[in-house]
Order: sequence, then C-alpha cells, then structure tokens
Amino acid sequence: MSKIKVLIVDDAALMRKLLTEILSSSPKIEVVGTAADPIIARDKIKQLNPDVITLDVEMPRMDGVTFLKNLMRLRPTPVVMISTLTEDGADVTLEALESGAIDYIPKPKADFEHSLNDYAKDIIEKVITASTVKVSKIERRIKNFENMKISPKLSADAILKGATKSGIKNTTDKFIAIGASTGGTEAVKEVLMALPSDVPGIVIAQHIPGTFSSSFAKRLNEYSSLTVREARDGDQILPGHAYLAPGDRHLIIKRTGAKYICELNDGPEVNRHKPSVDVLFRSVALSAGPNAMGIMLTGMGADGAQGLLEMKQAGAFNIAQDEKTSVVWGMPGAAVNIGAVHQEAALENVAKEILKYARKNTVK
Repeated sequence: MSKIKVLIVDDAALMRKLLTEILSSSPKIEVVGTAADPIIARDKIKQLNPDVITLDVEMPRMDGVTFLKNLMRLRPTPVVMISTLTEDGADVTLEALESGAIDYIPKPKADFEHSLNDYAKDIIEKVITASTVKVSKIERRIKNFENMKISPKLSADAILKGATKSGIKNTTDKFIAIGASTGGTEAVKEVLMALPSDVPGIVIAQHIPGTFSSSFAKRLNEYSSLTVREARDGDQILPGHAYLAPGDRHLIIKRTGAKYICELNDGPEVNRHKPSVDVLFRSVALSAGPNAMGIMLTGMGADGAQGLLEMKQAGAFNIAQDEKTSVVWGMPGAAVNIGAVHQEAALENVAKEILKYARKNTVK
C-alpha cells in the first residue's frame, strides 16, 4: 500500500522540522516536501502532487486562507490547517474550514514537550483521515458555502451513570441534540441555516477547542435565524435557540419540572474529547427520553454512538448523516453499525427531518 504523500507549508523552520519528524514517524505517511510560503508551495504542489497539505495560517507573501481559496478553486486537495489558539486565530480557522479545509490542529504551546506524544498522535490521525476524503466532497463543501443564503435573523460513565429503561412520559415539549466532529463546523452551520426561528430548542456538542467555541457560536448566530450562543450553566432550552457546548466543558441536559436546563461539567475527557457527544446524548436519554431527537453529523471516531443508542432505547428518534455527504463517516457510521439510528439522511435533508419531527405530537 502506497504511503500518504504530505507537503508541509509553514514559514517557521522549526515548525517545518517538527511536523516533518512527527509525520515521518508514521509508517503510513511520507513527507514529500516542505515550503516556507504559498508561492513556493504552489510550485511544489505541481512537482510533488501531494495527497494532503498541512497549511499555516499566517505566512509571508500570501496568507494561508487566500492560498487555500486559490488551491480549492484550481486544484482541490485535502488540507489540514495549523492554527494559533487565539480568538483571531479561531476566526481565520473557521473561515478556512468554510473555504474547504478538512480539519485543523492548533500549533503546540510553549510547553509542548509535556504533551508532544498526544500532539503527534492527533496530527497523524488528522492527516490520515484527511487523505481518505474524496476531492468531490471538498468541491461539494465549497459549492454549498458559495450558494448559502443567510436567513433573517473515557466513556460517558466518567460523567454520568448509564441510562436505565426510560420512565419519562412523551410530551409535546421537544428539543434536538446534535453531535459532530471533523467537518462538523460546516455541517452544523448548514443545518441551522435551513431552520426557521420557531424550531424546538437545539443543543450541540461539537469537538472544538475552548478558544474556538465562542467564535463558532457567534458565527452560527450570524448565519442562522436562530439565536445561537455558547451554553451557560442554568440556561433553559427555549424554542428558536441553539446552545453550543463550550470547547472545554461537557454539556449535560437536566430536567427541572417542565423545563430542560443546561449544565456545564468540567470532568475528564470522554473518548478523548471535552465536550463529548456521548456525555450530551446520555444526559438527553436520562432527562428527556422520547421528548428528544438525536442527530449525528460527520465526524472522526465513534464518540456519541453509544449515547445515541441510549437515546433510542429511551424512546428518542435518531438520524445520522449519510456516508455520501459526510466529510468523515466515522461517528455516523459507528452509530449506524450499532443500531442507534432510525434513518440516515443527506446533509441537505437533515433540517427537513428536524421539521417533520417538530410537527409531530408523538415519536413512535
């Protein structure tokens, strides 16, 4: 089996060296070249025909996002962005994801020696995953973004004990729980943009760093007719509102009387993630049962599959994004494979299914 050919584009010599060493340590990857800026990278892409490109955001002669947009227009290629963990860096990285980047990884912190193994594992995993994404899916994401119309305004046991057979009665008070990872920032945005402002409340667990989630929530709020914000302790889930788990907290849903309330939890990572989709979905199974709908969107790994199964067993109705429209069919596929899903849907049809659900008085 041939190795994945990677081109590293970064203006910092130390970063190029570090990334080369990390990626070359994987038997599945071959670093075929490096470039100090996009102009050099342009020529090397023609010469080396890489399968995946890692791309810095801030570089001389041309910034990474401008280069990415040109690349996706002329020669779509899977790209993993290397970003700084700042608010400005978050905005630029989200713009890069809108423009066709598959994923991103933060630049290591000053004390990265203490977490180098984890950092190396993450970037190798992201590059390997990016290599599996077909160019047609990249082109589809770009086309969808260009055609978008802005609407008017561990296991989960570490956090919650498992659900037992639901004793929760079916009511007309409903809400939707969404989980996503790789490719999810764009998938979540596409779903929310297609929903009217009177839709039932929505809670979201998206794998995203803490410094990115605030910018992501603001971006969703700008594009959607819903009111979207980061979830806060004690927030009541209201129709027409969407609540995004902060990037460094688990989001748990609890029922108080007739109300559903958000609770933030700073417990350990679950399935190597915080927020974890499994934690959110398990809490929904425990608190809402048949009064909730579960949506699993594109993502790497299997986080959320078990929680979605528990939601189904508690009476919820569940949908998974189909393989054809998923950037990575890891999380949706895992949920489908264990029988946690009632039906699969193309991304462009997920909002329609949510509206069908919202109009029903009961879930069978």
